[in-house]
Amino acid sequence: MLLCIDCGNTNTVFSVWDGKQFLATWRIATDHRTTADEYYVWLSGLMALRRIDAQISEAIISSTVPRVVFNLRVLCNRYYECRPLVVGKPDCLLPVAPRVDQGTTVGPDRLVNTVAGFDRHGGDLIVVDFGTATTFDVIDIDGAYIGGVIAPGVNLSLEALHMAAAALPHVDISHPTVAIGTNTVACIQSGVYFGYIGLVEGIVRQIRSERPRPIKVIATGGLAALFDAGFDLFEAVEDDLTMHGLVLIHRFNMETQAA
Repeated sequence: MLLCIDCGNTNTVFSVWDGKQFLATWRIATDHRTTADEYYVWLSGLMALRRIDAQISEAIISSTVPRVVFNLRVLCNRYYECRPLVVGKPDCLLPVAPRVDQGTTVGPDRLVNTVAGFDRHGGDLIVVDFGTATTFDVIDIDGAYIGGVIAPGVNLSLEALHMAAAALPHVDISHPTVAIGTNTVACIQSGVYFGYIGLVEGIVRQIRSERPRPIKVIATGGLAALFDAGFDLFEAVEDDLTMHGLVLIHRFNMETQAA
């Protein structure tokens, strides 16, 4: 079985793929201090609860937090006796190389989303990922990542507002029924929610104006469905896009090695 690990700035997601489907997915807070032994105790306990008995023999990692990768590598080497593929490293091949400025390092999460988005929706595509940052990844007609946009994430913006303005409370994001708030919490929620609707619409409109062909838009990330509600911003919302991309990249590398 294949262990897929997606390490983001806020959370790290582990999924077990049996060759046909994901058997389970778990999430843990990203912390570079978590050791390989701690990961194993946590993960093996969850696998036992789901009665997943088959042995993990392969692994692939995508991480936007370089300090975490070492312990994840040790986890795979020590407990699963496998050398994981790490997206973004020279030995991890991509179906189509990104076309960006020379010397530019593209985030592994963006590369994975590109591969998965192209597989499911074809080229001429924008993938909007609502993570710690809100990213817009532009995919060319042949599946190449050709650039994009990085904006502050929704929860990051809320936290910054709370930290910088002492009188403003910390609030959770929600879908307001009206734009005009009648209390402080409602005003903040309206500003963030409708502000991000405008941000997505504006950035997508600008990207479309710079492309020679019509372009589709899909979304992923925990808040994607919330922002799609009632606005029809995206042609699809993909909850498992990153994990699907990890499976595809692993398969491509295995097939390339076998050829």
